Amino acid sequence: MTPVPFPAFATCDLCDVHKNDCTGQFRVLPPVFRNFGGLARFSGPVSTVKCFEDNSLVKEAVDSPGEGRVLVVAGGASLRRALVGGNLGAAAARNGWAGVVVDGCVRDVSELAQCDTGICALAAMPLPTEKRQQGQRDVAVQVQGIWVYPGDWLYADEDGMVVMASPLKA
Repeated sequence: MTPVPFPAFATCDLCDVHKNDCTGQFRVLPPVFRNFGGLARFSGPVSTVKCFEDNSLVKEAVDSPGEGRVLVVAGGASLRRALVGGNLGAAAARNGWAGVVVDGCVRDVSELAQCDTGICALAAMPLPTEKRQQGQRDVAVQVQGIWVYPGDWLYADEDGMVVMASPLKA
């Protein structure tokens, strides 16, 4: 399944247009994320997972149809365990996820680079998680202090990531 088509965008242009937004409808994620996936530019409606050093719900999400969505994983910014690796990155690409944003770590970096999806995270960490079946799906989450809600739209490119309450118009 291929991601849903989206209008051309540049996060810098979006920031120029919305730089004075004080409604909270436009949010910019801090520049702490690195690109690990095969696509640097991706966008789509947001689905969320909130977890800490347990990727059970991340696996469940990427094993389901992505339908062009972006999975935002609020991993508590942990640098101790990897929440996404090569198998989960491949599943995300195969199942039509436009991207995965991890407020935490990933592993299998060379495998992730081959995935036809966007994958951003804080860092690489070879240690996997324990599976405890803990966490929450499709709830409001904080990523680096920024609120992200299921149904928001996330736009990512080489300059950064922004989150909007509604999609761009074609």
